[in-house]
Amino acid sequence: MHEASATPAWVLIAYLIAGICFILALRGLSSPATSQRGNRLGMIGMAIAVATTLAIHEIASLPEILAAIAIGGAIGLVTARRIQMTAMPQLVAAFHSLVGMAAVLGGAAAYLNPEAFGIVDAAGAILPVSAVELGLGVAIGAITFSGSVIAFLKLNGNMSGAPILLPLRHVINLGTLAAIVGLIAYFTFDQSPWVFFTAMALAFAIGFLLIIPIGGADMPVVVSMLNSYSGWAAAAMGFTLHNSAMIITGALVGSSGAILSYIMCRAMNRSFISVIAGGFGAVSGGPAAEAIDRPYKRGSAEDAAFLMQQADSVIIVPGYGMAVAQAQHTLREMGDMLKKQGIRVKYAIHPVAGRMPGHMNVLLAEANVPYDEVFELEDINSDFAQADVAFVIGANDVTNPAAKTDKTSPIYGMPVLDVEKARTVLFIKRSMGGAGYAGVDNELFYRDNTMMLLSDAKKMVEEIVKALG
Repeated sequence: MHEASATPAWVLIAYLIAGICFILALRGLSSPATSQRGNRLGMIGMAIAVATTLAIHEIASLPEILAAIAIGGAIGLVTARRIQMTAMPQLVAAFHSLVGMAAVLGGAAAYLNPEAFGIVDAAGAILPVSAVELGLGVAIGAITFSGSVIAFLKLNGNMSGAPILLPLRHVINLGTLAAIVGLIAYFTFDQSPWVFFTAMALAFAIGFLLIIPIGGADMPVVVSMLNSYSGWAAAAMGFTLHNSAMIITGALVGSSGAILSYIMCRAMNRSFISVIAGGFGAVSGGPAAEAIDRPYKRGSAEDAAFLMQQADSVIIVPGYGMAVAQAQHTLREMGDMLKKQGIRVKYAIHPVAGRMPGHMNVLLAEANVPYDEVFELEDINSDFAQADVAFVIGANDVTNPAAKTDKTSPIYGMPVLDVEKARTVLFIKRSMGGAGYAGVDNELFYRDNTMMLLSDAKKMVEEIVKALG
């Protein structure tokens, strides 16, 4: 049983209200100040959509459905309470994989029992339009699942963040995509199992092939792109299931994810088409990070505290190193102490700092850093030239001057924070041996106005707080 032409008016109104809640949720999530309200609206909208769908469908017994919801909800609740903020990017990738698999399983169910979904003609064959919707939903869902698995493995450190470039990868990728499109078209005429499941298998394969060549520097774009894929998969399955709520939700997620991916690519000076094509343009022999034996200045917590106490303005630049050390609360304490001493404090956020869009904003919001002290790259970059101290805590790639000067660098052309223009740069790093996620050494470490603070980020900030007191 499904939504037919005589859909009750109250159902349409309920789905409309759910859609409005989702739109308002996206609006709320666009700002840290309104993100909690946005989350609540999203939850309300989803509750309305799920309750309405359960009320008009007779797919399984209500106890079975409620039991499944309880099990999934319990897993989600435990995961949300236990997950560390540093693991949020890989958690998001894992969630994307679940959305993709849900689309695949839903599509498989519709293919195996099309009568139950009302997508057959008088002869019992799947309607051509439904066959296309079904094929696209399953293919996009499979790509989302396998691509998200690779993203999870890279973000979680189970797989190298370096690009894995296969020979003839573009020929293989284009050939596989063409085969999937051809099989979906053929599926409208021949609905044999081999056609359906071959297209599904190829879609799983292309998901792996598209994400494997993408390096760590592009991971924020990948996370956003997979979010978009999951939305389009849900929208396609919404058409198959004749569910307007799924269509609205999927379209919102798909379009917003695509727009965000495009914005992220512009922030990194990357070609959007190149990234989604699976590392197109990447070279196999890209410059690797090497241990460079060059002189640098090393300082202590006391040195850093003294320099900041003598400053009129300090700009703090958080990065993934801060996230790993979970130093955001101590960092806010340091900022508060500096403000009490009459020093102007600002926080500079690069669009791709961390491992997912908005990663640093979420961490600073968790530490209750005032929203009016947090600035994006385009709003604060001109301030570094007037700043006395730029305090960088684990933000390597997004502060690397090589992005502006070294045409051989894999990050060349990516807009970076101009921290080197500050009178003094204090850079917290665990050691001089490691490079950033893009695998590039940072020449900022060796500049005359840079002082390296080699230690665990949280430990170093704690020592600085003690010295400030």
